Amino acid sequence: MTMTKTILDRLEAQGLRMTDQRRTIARVIEAAEDHPDVEELHTRANALDPRISLATVYRTVKLLEEAGILERLEFGDGRARFEDSQRAHHDHLIDMDTGEVIEFCDPDIEELQERIARRLGYRLEGHRLELLGRRLKP
Repeated sequence: MTMTKTILDRLEAQGLRMTDQRRTIARVIEAAEDHPDVEELHTRANALDPRISLATVYRTVKLLEEAGILERLEFGDGRARFEDSQRAHHDHLIDMDTGEVIEFCDPDIEELQERIARRLGYRLEGHRLELLGRRLKP
């Protein structure tokens, strides 16, 4: 899943002030292959720079979200999680027992959504699909 520009590039393009701590947090977010919440982002960023406080991570995440760089995800577990808004499109399957989030993209689902939008007189500009499930027992 690739981005057209790094988070740092996009922040600088918007003229937002870049501190060393913001740079570290941005790098942590870019490196994430999961959907971390603010506390997990703080743990990862703090491991790289112990001066980064939880409050700094909260402020930075809010700034990135308001700038359209981060996308907030709610998976029904009471925690807001985040991912880069420019990641390649994908949907989510959430394991209701473990909280595991599985990313997937299915061309049949994509085509069906386009067809439904057209039938209802719309051009689809985007969508989110989150499936909640439990693993089948063998």
